[in-house]
Amino acid sequence: MVRGPRSVKRANQAARAGRKEEISPPPSVVGRPSSVFRLLLQISSGSDLISRSSSQIPGRKTPQDPTSDLSPRSDLQSMLTKFETKSNRVKGVSFHSKRPWVLASLHSGVVQLWDYRMGTLIDRFDEHDGPVRGVHFHKSQPLFVSGGDCYFVQIRSNNLKCSIYLYLFSEGDALFVGDDYKIKVWNYKTHRCLFTLLGHLDYIRTVQFHDEHPWIVSASDDQTIRIWNWQSRTCISVLTGHNHYVMCASFHPKEDLVVSASLDQTIRVWDISSLRKKVAPADDLLRLGQINSDLFGGVDAVVKYVLEGHDRGVNWASFHPSLPLIVSGADDRQVKLWRMNDTKAWEVDTLRGHMNNVSCVMFHAKQDIIVSNSEDKSIRIWDATKRTGIQTFRREHDRFWILAAHPELNLLAAGHDSGMIVFKLERERPAFSVSGDALYYVKDRFLRVYEFSSQKDNQVVPIRRPGSVSLNQGPRTLSFSPTENAVLICSDVDGGSYELYIVPKDAAGRGDYMQDARKGAGASAVFVARNRFAVLDKSSNQAIVKNLKNEIVKKSPLPIGTDAIYYAGTGNLLCRAEDRVLIFDLQQRIVLGELQTPSVKYIVWSSDMESVALLGKHTIVIANKKLVHRCTLHETIRVKSGAWDDKGVFIYTTLNHIKYCLPNGDGGIIKTLDNTIYITKVSGNNIYCLDRDGKNHTISIDSTEYVFKLSLFHKRYDHVMNMIRNSQLCGQAVISYLQQKGFPEVALHFVKDEKTRFNLALESGNIQIAVASAKEIDDKDHWYRLGIEALRQGNTSIVEYAYQRTKNFERLSFLYLITGNEEKLSKMLKIAEIKNDIMGQFHNAMYLGDVHERIKILEHAGHLPLAYVTAVSHGLKEIASRLATELGENVPTLPEGKKRSLLLPPSSLICCGDWPMLRVMRGIFDNGLDTGKAGNEEEEDASNADWGDEELDIVDVDDMIQNADIGITAELDDGIPNEDNEEGGWDLEDLELPPDADTPKASGNATSLFVAPTPGMPVSQIWIQKSSLAGEHVAAGNFDTAMRLLTRQLGFKNFAPLKPLFMDLLLGSHTYMNAFASAPAMSIAVERNWSESASPNVRGPPALIFKFFQMDEKLKAAYRATTDGKFPEALRLFLNILHAIPLIVVDSRREVDEVKELIEIAREYVLGLKIEVKRKELKDNSVRQQELAAYFTNCKLQKIHSRLVLTNAMTICYKGGNFATAANFARMLLENGPTEIQAKKARQVLQHAGDRQDANQLNYDYRNPFVVCGETYVPIYRGQKDVSCPYCGARFVPSAEGHLCSVCELAVVGADASGLLCSPAQSR
Repeated sequence: MVRGPRSVKRANQAARAGRKEEISPPPSVVGRPSSVFRLLLQISSGSDLISRSSSQIPGRKTPQDPTSDLSPRSDLQSMLTKFETKSNRVKGVSFHSKRPWVLASLHSGVVQLWDYRMGTLIDRFDEHDGPVRGVHFHKSQPLFVSGGDCYFVQIRSNNLKCSIYLYLFSEGDALFVGDDYKIKVWNYKTHRCLFTLLGHLDYIRTVQFHDEHPWIVSASDDQTIRIWNWQSRTCISVLTGHNHYVMCASFHPKEDLVVSASLDQTIRVWDISSLRKKVAPADDLLRLGQINSDLFGGVDAVVKYVLEGHDRGVNWASFHPSLPLIVSGADDRQVKLWRMNDTKAWEVDTLRGHMNNVSCVMFHAKQDIIVSNSEDKSIRIWDATKRTGIQTFRREHDRFWILAAHPELNLLAAGHDSGMIVFKLERERPAFSVSGDALYYVKDRFLRVYEFSSQKDNQVVPIRRPGSVSLNQGPRTLSFSPTENAVLICSDVDGGSYELYIVPKDAAGRGDYMQDARKGAGASAVFVARNRFAVLDKSSNQAIVKNLKNEIVKKSPLPIGTDAIYYAGTGNLLCRAEDRVLIFDLQQRIVLGELQTPSVKYIVWSSDMESVALLGKHTIVIANKKLVHRCTLHETIRVKSGAWDDKGVFIYTTLNHIKYCLPNGDGGIIKTLDNTIYITKVSGNNIYCLDRDGKNHTISIDSTEYVFKLSLFHKRYDHVMNMIRNSQLCGQAVISYLQQKGFPEVALHFVKDEKTRFNLALESGNIQIAVASAKEIDDKDHWYRLGIEALRQGNTSIVEYAYQRTKNFERLSFLYLITGNEEKLSKMLKIAEIKNDIMGQFHNAMYLGDVHERIKILEHAGHLPLAYVTAVSHGLKEIASRLATELGENVPTLPEGKKRSLLLPPSSLICCGDWPMLRVMRGIFDNGLDTGKAGNEEEEDASNADWGDEELDIVDVDDMIQNADIGITAELDDGIPNEDNEEGGWDLEDLELPPDADTPKASGNATSLFVAPTPGMPVSQIWIQKSSLAGEHVAAGNFDTAMRLLTRQLGFKNFAPLKPLFMDLLLGSHTYMNAFASAPAMSIAVERNWSESASPNVRGPPALIFKFFQMDEKLKAAYRATTDGKFPEALRLFLNILHAIPLIVVDSRREVDEVKELIEIAREYVLGLKIEVKRKELKDNSVRQQELAAYFTNCKLQKIHSRLVLTNAMTICYKGGNFATAANFARMLLENGPTEIQAKKARQVLQHAGDRQDANQLNYDYRNPFVVCGETYVPIYRGQKDVSCPYCGARFVPSAEGHLCSVCELAVVGADASGLLCSPAQSR
């Protein structure tokens, strides 16, 4: 029995080993072509497939080839991966020629469309029922084509047809894959299939569009290649001749040639020049001839060459883009290079290295290299000229199946078992350096110089080509010394090296100038002085400084593990580590600044070296010259380059945008890019840049937006006003920015939408524009919000008008109550009566204090008991008796012994008018941008002057609300019910309201020269805004920040002793004033050095009750208590000094020194007094008493107290039998100028002690200098380890670290602290 191709495949899986996992289950027998047609096709193509057994077919080794592990490993990151996906096996990839899109066809039957620049999945198409092996974008038309595996046959006119799929997409169309391996054209929006192409008899391996003609070439396992016209939707040629599966077919990029590769171990080149004249048949006779041509092959395409040389089936063959070369890869694990001419083709060389079947191979479009991938899980790069291997990239677990090159860019894509990667082989960023008006850069192995002003570009010095055959060996960085005209070029050659060139002054434009560069090894090199450069030695982590003769001058160890160095000013290096950067002074060998930051790739200094931008992969960190952080920007796509403009704005580029970054971290987009550029310089509105080909470009930009924002940031409001008048600033982004930054009044001038104007007017407090917008919108919610804002401003007329428009009678009544407008309250009572609103009537009567009306309302409502109680409570006996008669026995009893009080409304503070408004001058924007009638009365003399009287859209509230009658004659006609109308509604014309309420007025105190002030920042908040002084924070009432400051500065932990001082300081820095009897007292901050002549807009620091001269008084009192022997009292006074000093603020540096001296004095006395108190508590331990007395003498005290302490210690030691120690104290006493009594006593001790020794051994050695531990009261001799209190400086044994200081009782021993800060002068 003769078997068809599908049954042969299943029988010969060994011939398809390595692809057997791709074979889909066989379709139903129904619909298969008859064996006669299969036999005809195979005979016509010369196929011996039917008679060939599995052992005779050129087989393939299984994918798990044991030799594959012998392949050398390489780091996948070195291939510069730009994008990677995770999915099922990718069998086909294709780049779009213009957009950053890549198609991936999966073994699961899905086609994915990715944006490789943004890293996002745009769409997916899952109409295929089996693996999709081929996809291809059209070069210019909005088309792509895909081919799949699901075996489907339709018999039409006895013609056998299988299928491939065509996709159509445009801005409004979508790409979708048809099912059953047909070519289907879908509309993107409607998902409608447009047409299907049928013809192949077996799996489709590859599909490709022709660049110029409307052709598609497809290769199939039916051993044929078909060329289709996608415009006429017909097959125009069938190329037969291969006698095994055709694995790929592709057009020549320029000539009328097709190359194909087959498992019959051959590569065929086809001449298709005859297809140019072919026209689709029009009648049935010609169509029958077309059918025969489809079966047996036509003459439109002829075999030009048959290339034989591979030992196994060939998987791929492709043309060189410009040269007459072909490269092929096969299952024999070899890559072969072929050359052809007009008459013949021959093998040039064989590239060996792959350990398994070569899946795909191609020439690189821009370099003389060949790229191949294989089922051995590797991608190999070959030198096409030397025909040697350059580099190998390897994955751990994924076999590679397909390669694709971008038609325009230096990008490659590879599909593997678990997804796809988009990568490039070498960096494309040119190495460049800007010096003044010149740009030095490397292009085409030449050092070139470009002058920005004249735009002249000259080559200066030829750069030697690296001898290494690895990738990424070109120049990476360039450093220029303008004084010596020297250039340092760094590259990755030999693991990192540099070349030093001295450029002669007259070398510009000379192409014949040659120079032997001075070379050296180093990860990076940069000039640090006029004739010195530093080289990074990563092995020893040193910066090696060399002169221009390449001689070592000095070596400096670097403070952190550094992987790159950059220039940071003369003699300074910016060292980059993995997670931080720092500036290192090579001369002093000290760190000048340090900043933690994500991984940094590039460093860009401003022209004045005051600011630096640290560029990472997706981040930009802005810092000052000391690496103090200013702001950080995060980008979703890669940051490529940047430069500072003249105004201090950082301009940078991403893959597709030019953007800006202001000093405060605000950013935005300046321009969208078609191609990636690298900014070299920004000057005015021009950006100078290099593209990836090393060409210089000048791009003009509109800097209005970021200059406007920069002027706002610097508060240069004159520039802002000028830009508003003269520029075309607009858009929601500008409005949102102004609103966000607290300038809604400026945003008002950009807005025409009434709702937005209303919101901005409320935010800025511009009640005039808010009323105008509310009138246009006429929405209840907007009137309600307007009423709230007007009430906040105290503009009762506008509040009244807003309540009228919303018919909010309850709020109107309450408004009249608090403003004391009893007349209008009476009218509201009548309105409520007409509306039959019982509660409204009662409330208005209660607001008016009208008892008779309340009784009347209660009586009419049927609440006779309540009416009776009200009458009795208010002494209305006649009405009470009448009501009692009506109630009869149901008269309520009133509680006895209770004192009655009348319920009367409170007196209003302001009667019938707006609240008084604070008169303030207009802001800079109001003066510059608003006009109006205000000010004509006060400044009549200036009415005819040229002060910019152009008209602006300012609304007069008087004109806007002139017909708003408080009687609600017009607005509320439909809201008051007529007595004759059961449906509601009431006629206000019958109320005959007086004319004085016809038109609500804006505040009479506020003219258009003045505006209501926006709530300012409280003075207490101003005090702490820029202050680091704890005392000022306490005075502002911000205890939390004060305690944090004290903890950071002095290591404080125990704040209990400071609580009363905090409270005293807070109360002493404020005064309180009663405004009205019913209003709470107002707190007023008391400022230091305030005077009436001071500007009201400038706030001084708080007035503190603790002053330094008070400490002198306390110190004298403590001295007196010490002299008098009142040790507990003296100890309390000295501790009080120590506790008050952190809250003191002084003015000068000299006073700061005096404060620190006072701390030392108080510390010594507190320590000594605590020792003395401790000594007196000991009764039975004579030795310890003598030791403590001796330690007391070591404290630095006033002379009078030192003499007393020495006398005391001498006496105690003498009585204790320690004569030698007592004699020593006697000598010390005599040296301190004692009184006569003290001197006499000391001489007596010396006389009686003589040469006698101590009876007891004391832990005291007066010969060895020591300090006393403040916790254990033991000596710490010189050379012994100790810890100290960060505030008072008391010393402790190491075991006391972390304990509360027992001297000052505030700080933690050994805590990290920055030091006492008690004067603004210290911050300056």
